[in-house]
Amino acid sequence: MSDIETLKKELPPFQIFDLIPQYAAAGAIDPEKIDLLKWAGVYPQRPLEDGFLMMRVKVPTAELSSDALRVVAGIAEDYGRGLLDVTDRQAFQFHWLRIQDIPAILDRLDTIGLHTRGACGDTVRAVIASPLAGLDARERIDVRPLALAMEGSLSGNVEFEDLPRKFKISITATPELEGIHLINDIGFLAHEVEGEIGFDVWVGGGLGAVAHLSKRLGVFIRPDEVVEVGRAIAGAYRDHGYRLNRKKARLKYLIKDLGVEKFREIVETEYLGRKLRDGPSAPVARFGGSDVLGVNPQHDGLNYVVLSTTVGRINPEKARALADLSERYGKGVVRTSAFQNMMIPHVKTEDVDALVAELELLDLAPKATLRGTTIACTGTQFCRLAHTETKARVAGMIDKLEPLHSDLDVPFVINLTGCSNACTRYQVADLGFMGALRQNKDGGGEEEVYEEEVYNVHLAGSIGQAQRTGAKLKGIVPAVRLTEYTDKVLTDFKANKSEGESFVEYADRRGNEHFLPDTVLDGQRELVGA
Repeated sequence: MSDIETLKKELPPFQIFDLIPQYAAAGAIDPEKIDLLKWAGVYPQRPLEDGFLMMRVKVPTAELSSDALRVVAGIAEDYGRGLLDVTDRQAFQFHWLRIQDIPAILDRLDTIGLHTRGACGDTVRAVIASPLAGLDARERIDVRPLALAMEGSLSGNVEFEDLPRKFKISITATPELEGIHLINDIGFLAHEVEGEIGFDVWVGGGLGAVAHLSKRLGVFIRPDEVVEVGRAIAGAYRDHGYRLNRKKARLKYLIKDLGVEKFREIVETEYLGRKLRDGPSAPVARFGGSDVLGVNPQHDGLNYVVLSTTVGRINPEKARALADLSERYGKGVVRTSAFQNMMIPHVKTEDVDALVAELELLDLAPKATLRGTTIACTGTQFCRLAHTETKARVAGMIDKLEPLHSDLDVPFVINLTGCSNACTRYQVADLGFMGALRQNKDGGGEEEVYEEEVYNVHLAGSIGQAQRTGAKLKGIVPAVRLTEYTDKVLTDFKANKSEGESFVEYADRRGNEHFLPDTVLDGQRELVGA
C-alpha cells in the first residue's frame, strides 16, 4: 500500500481534528501525519518550508447568510492576508494561515454553521448543489433538502473517511442548463418521466491526468431514494475500489474495468438489496460548463443575479460589500457556484438596475462573456504541484480580451490549470489550457538552459451537448503569448461562426488543424477568414 493508505489505517483520518489543538499549541505539525490535515480541509502551501497553510471551507447547498459571509471575510482579513477565493466546488479557500490559527478559525466557522470536515482527503467531498435550486422556474424540484441530507449522511461521516481516493457528488434539477454531473463520481439529475419527478444517475466521472466522463447507471429513482443510492454507490467504491496504485484509485477506473452494468449489479445486490427501476436519460445542457450568468427570473417573480468574481478571487472588502447588497436588494443570502462565481437571489425587478450598478463599482458586475465563463486554479502562487502561474495571468488576459469580445452571442468557456491534475477542468472547456514547463535557451548555443512556462491546448471539450473531453492539440502556447493565442481564436470564431453556433460546433466544422498553436501564432496565413 502507499504511504497514505498505511497512514489511514494507523489513524482514522477524522481524528486529525483531535490533534490540531496540540499542533497549534506546539506551533508545529507532526510531519508523518501532515497529509491527514486534508481531512480537515487544510493543505501545506507552497513553499513547504515556510510553514503556511491553505484551507477550504464547505458551503452546504451553496448558500450562506450575509452575516456568515462577513465572518468569512473577517477570517481572511485577520489570518489570511486579505485573500479569499471561491473555488470550483462552491467552497471558500483561505491562504497564508499558520497552524497556530487553525483552532480559532474553526471556532469562528462553527458559529456560522460552516466547517471544513471532509473538504479534502480520500473521502466524500463537498456535495455540489445547483446554485439555482429553489429559484429557477425551470427546475423540477428544489434539491437543497436532498443535498443537505446527502452532505450530512456521507460527507464527514466516519463510514466514508477511508475511501481509495476523493469522491465527488453533484445534484441538480435543471439538467438542460448544467452539465457538471459528467465530471463527478456521482451525478443526480432531476427530470420528469410520464408525469413523475425522479432522478437520472450518472457514475464514474473524473478528470485529472486521464479524464473519464461519467456514464449512466440506467436508472430512474425517486427523490426519497437519492441519499440511499448515494450511500450504496459510495460504499461499493469504498469496498471494491483500487488501493495499491493511487493513480488508478478513482471510481472511474473501477467502472472502466467492471463496466457500468456490473457495477450497478454490485450496488443493487450487495448494498441495496433490491433492483433499481430502469429509466431514460435526462435532457442535456446545450452549452454546459459555465454558470447561468447575468440576471435571471425566479419562479416567484423575483430575480437572481449571478456576478463574476474574475477567476474566483475576491477580498474581504468586496465580500462585506456583497453581504450588504444582499440585505439591501435581496433577503440577506448569497450563493457560490461551481464556476468560481457568486449570486445574489431574491432581487425585485425594479431593483435590478441599481444592484447591477453597485456591482459594477465593485468590478463584480454580471457578465455574459468571458469574465463569468473563465476559471483558473491556484497555480504556483500557492500550490506545490503547479508548474505555472495562473490566476493573475488569466485575470490580466480577461481584462484585455473582454472589452474586445463582449459581442459574443454564445458562452465561451476558458479553463486554465497549472498542471495535469485538472483542478479547473481544462479537458471540458472550449479552450482548456494545461500548464507545463519546457527547457529553453536564450538564443541557442552555449547559453544557460532555463525553464519556460507553457500551456498545452485542449480544444472544444464539452459537458453540455457534445459530452466529450477536448482534443489535445499538437504544439504549445508560451505563457507570454497566451493572451495573443486566445484573442486570435476568439476573433476567428466571431468572424466565421454562424448565428447561435457554439464553439464546439464551430471547431468540429473547421477541424483541429485550424487551431494549432503554431498555425495560430506563427503561421504564414491569417487565422481570421482562412
